Amino acid sequence: MPRRQIRLAAADGGEVRAGLARIREELDIAPEFPPEVLAEAAAASAGDGPRTDRTDLAFVTIDPPGSMDLDQALFIERDGTGFRVHYAIADVATFVRPGGAIDLEAHRRGVTMYGPDVRTPLHPPTLSEGAASLLPDGDRPAILWTMRVDSAGEGVAVECSRALVRSRARLDYASVQASLDNGTAEEPLVLLREFGLLREERERVRGGVTLPIPDQEVVESGDDWTLRYRAPLLVEGWNAQVSLMTGMAAAELMLSGKIGVLRTLPPADPRDLERLRRTAKALRVPWPDGTTYAAFIRTLDPKEPAHAALLTSSTVLLRGAGYTSFAGDLPDQPLHAALASEYSHVTAPLRRLVDRYALETCVALSGGAAVPEWVRAALETVPKEMNEADGRSHKYERMVLDLVEAELLKGHEGATFDGVVVDVEKDGSRGHVQLQSPAVEGTLVGTSLPLGERVTVRLEEANVAKRSLRFVLP
Repeated sequence: MPRRQIRLAAADGGEVRAGLARIREELDIAPEFPPEVLAEAAAASAGDGPRTDRTDLAFVTIDPPGSMDLDQALFIERDGTGFRVHYAIADVATFVRPGGAIDLEAHRRGVTMYGPDVRTPLHPPTLSEGAASLLPDGDRPAILWTMRVDSAGEGVAVECSRALVRSRARLDYASVQASLDNGTAEEPLVLLREFGLLREERERVRGGVTLPIPDQEVVESGDDWTLRYRAPLLVEGWNAQVSLMTGMAAAELMLSGKIGVLRTLPPADPRDLERLRRTAKALRVPWPDGTTYAAFIRTLDPKEPAHAALLTSSTVLLRGAGYTSFAGDLPDQPLHAALASEYSHVTAPLRRLVDRYALETCVALSGGAAVPEWVRAALETVPKEMNEADGRSHKYERMVLDLVEAELLKGHEGATFDGVVVDVEKDGSRGHVQLQSPAVEGTLVGTSLPLGERVTVRLEEANVAKRSLRFVLP
């Protein structure tokens, strides 16, 4: 599922940038790689082995502008009344020696960390933005998923194997959306829209939901800072459906082969749903009684600031997401509740450690071969490493938002704001308030705090150094 990005759009923001550096120091997030890792990456080349030449397919990549770590390349063609979806994924494993310096460092990092000012990659840029990235500057090794899809958007056949591919163009979402809107898009992109709409409908029918989480930009204007939301384009959702279908196909392969690693999520905690309802109330977004969470989310427009803030808050329902590995006995709980399906991460190996292991498992199972021993040996430990890395990434994200929200309200101590009390501790003296405008959340202290009620609160403290906001009832 998509993760929101937090971008620093300001040309100069000394205190905020210093605060971001302190956060990275606290969390031990270091963009630099040890010399032995850089040396190994500089010498790395694609490994030998059977690989089908599919440079005949006109792959393209679709990513945010300026992206260089390109995990996926796409080509869709008509197949009777349905589609044939070709999805090339960067073959990171062919460059990484199990137990080598790159591998050990990747296990330490777990994921690429995205800050608003600095990106801390999982792999050295020599690989992640060069030899392993699906850039349109020559042939690249890839794991190629070929999926046949019927006219209703249902997958009917899948193959996964090593291939040689060549991207024809590095596209961005805005240009692709514009070409679709003005009728100049080439047929594979037109088919992406058709395919994406069908898959979104299938998601709705099975009760799944993919959050159209907006990017958040930290913007400086004069002496003030603010948070600005960028709504995702429709094509971003259609492109995400290709990745989601691939992850579901991967999960099916693994479950059939009784070995692999799944991305799992239990059903949402009712308390989190109630808290989200209170946040909707704070933002004055109607949530009719009897409307399910999945149905409600589909009514939200991420271009609307209040809706965007609510979608961002909805990530609380992803609590409990984790990784479940198995070899032999199938997991008791294999589902990803938000997707209403089994699912595995296999489409971002440049940016996420677990994908390399899941991909190798799928290549072996699809080809009727034994899963490599180096993969089997890591299945027990990779879920724990990924859970820790995800936890650190989420903490990084939250600390960055806390920093910017404190900076946003600094100097407004004593001012009053309208909001809703979204949660309260058992003794009723401490909780959190969601403001209506600006759409930020802070600590609220008082006596017998009225959970779920609209209140007027006074800002008592906006501490940038501590990344904290404290409100009181007047």
